[in-house]
Amino acid sequence: MKLLRTLITASAVMLPALASAQDVKTDFDKAFDFSTVKTYSISIATKWGNDLSERRVLAEIDEAIAAKGWKKVADGANVQVVLHGATQTKRSANTFYSGMGGYGYRGFGGMGSAQTVVSEYSVGTLVVDMFDGKSKNLVFRGTAEDEISDNPSKNAKRLEKASTKMFKNFPPAKGK
Repeated sequence: MKLLRTLITASAVMLPALASAQDVKTDFDKAFDFSTVKTYSISIATKWGNDLSERRVLAEIDEAIAAKGWKKVADGANVQVVLHGATQTKRSANTFYSGMGGYGYRGFGGMGSAQTVVSEYSVGTLVVDMFDGKSKNLVFRGTAEDEISDNPSKNAKRLEKASTKMFKNFPPAKGK
């Protein structure tokens, strides 16, 4: 019985950690030839109300793109990179059971109790859009979603991890 209680408690503790794992996705226009891109411009279109965070995100994404060999320019870029940010509050409910339950002589019964704990946490979403400088068509979209911490250094590490995932196979090859 003690082992069962330990397993239930451990899984209840692990579940929120798994549920809040970082989610990074990318999509791109397979007809667009990224090998022709040499320059980019970058800006934030949708601010999320934290100037320090906005500057960190802008610098991180700027650095990730520049590391791919593209050159940042003020005007006439081959690709315009536009960042959008948003935060929302999410809730997680965990129920802990103790005691024994089961079927009594009059149906379901037994001795036991349950306690449900509801936790609120903030989740941040970052969208990185890239538009063709000539046609203004969307050619790349990367999204990253993760829990926001009160600790800025944790957020910086999560941002770096998201940026690494988002630009791992960037620029995409034409037609793949």
